[in-house]
Amino acid sequence: MQLSDVLWQERHLLELLLFKLEEEQMILTSGRTRWLGHATREVETVLDQIRDSELGRTVESEAAAVELGLEPGISLLQLAQQAPAPWGELLHAHREAFVSLTSEIVELANGNRELLAISHRAAQETLMSLQETVETYDGQGMTAATSGGSQLLDQSF
Repeated sequence: MQLSDVLWQERHLLELLLFKLEEEQMILTSGRTRWLGHATREVETVLDQIRDSELGRTVESEAAAVELGLEPGISLLQLAQQAPAPWGELLHAHREAFVSLTSEIVELANGNRELLAISHRAAQETLMSLQETVETYDGQGMTAATSGGSQLLDQSF
């Protein structure tokens, strides 16, 4: 059954997505966001691969349903319940893995969104504080009040 091959590939991609989201979270929690853009692009790349895989799963699910004399468009659960052994058991296992992985992915993605929102607010507050009047030295070595002039920034910012 080619559907099983497609489902294994999709499971692998979901596990890869989970891994990439965990990488992204580690970057966010470390405060060292230098590689955040790369991590986010990697997450987006895996999401694109999952979308392509879902199309293949739909095609193979339709073919498996027709082969079993079932209506096209039925769910994976319905297909698993109607498939003969050992395919039914394998399809049930795939479905359980999808449910588990999807739950973990949603939880991690929500956590990453919260961390990004917190980082965004902190960055805005820092930028606003840079606009306050600061005393610096002019070309003659005299102090002069400036607004938003020279500032030292933490390298991790």
